[in-house]
Amino acid sequence: MRNISDIIEGYLKAIIEEEQNGIIEIKRSEVAEKFQCVPSQINYVIKTRFTEERGYAVESKRGGGGYIRIFRVQANSRKELIEHILKGLHNGASYTMAEDIVYRLLEEEVISERESKLILAAVDRTTIHQPLPERDLIRARILQAMLLTLIYEQLD
Repeated sequence: MRNISDIIEGYLKAIIEEEQNGIIEIKRSEVAEKFQCVPSQINYVIKTRFTEERGYAVESKRGGGGYIRIFRVQANSRKELIEHILKGLHNGASYTMAEDIVYRLLEEEVISERESKLILAAVDRTTIHQPLPERDLIRARILQAMLLTLIYEQLD
C-alpha cells in the first residue's frame, strides 16, 4: 500500500505534467488540507522527492501570500542530462543522492531497470565498506565512471 508521501508526490507530479510549461505554484497549507496532513508533510515530500538529482527545481516565498514553485528541469539530450548530473558529483555523493540520480535516469529512460539495480548495488554502503566522507567520494567516482560510460556508449 502506498503511503501519504507517495500519494502527495503522485498528485504533484500529475499537476506538473498537466501544465504545458512544467511549472506549478502551490500553497503548502492548501495541499496539506487536501490530503488531511500537516504542512510539514508537504515540506518533507518536496524536500525528498523533488530534488535536483531527480530533475526538479524548487523555489519558495514565505509569508501570507507565499507559495512553493516546483518545476521540471528538462535536458535537451541524454548526453546533456548525464553531463548535468556529472557536474553535481564533484563533492561526493550520498546513497540517497545516488538513488535520486538512478531514479531520474530510469524515469528519463536513459537506463533500464536492470542497470539501475546494478548501479545501486555497486554504490551501496555495504559494497563500499569505508568510513565517511571517503565512502561518499568513492561512490561519486563510481557513479562518474558509469555515467561517462553511458555517454560514450550512446555516441557509438
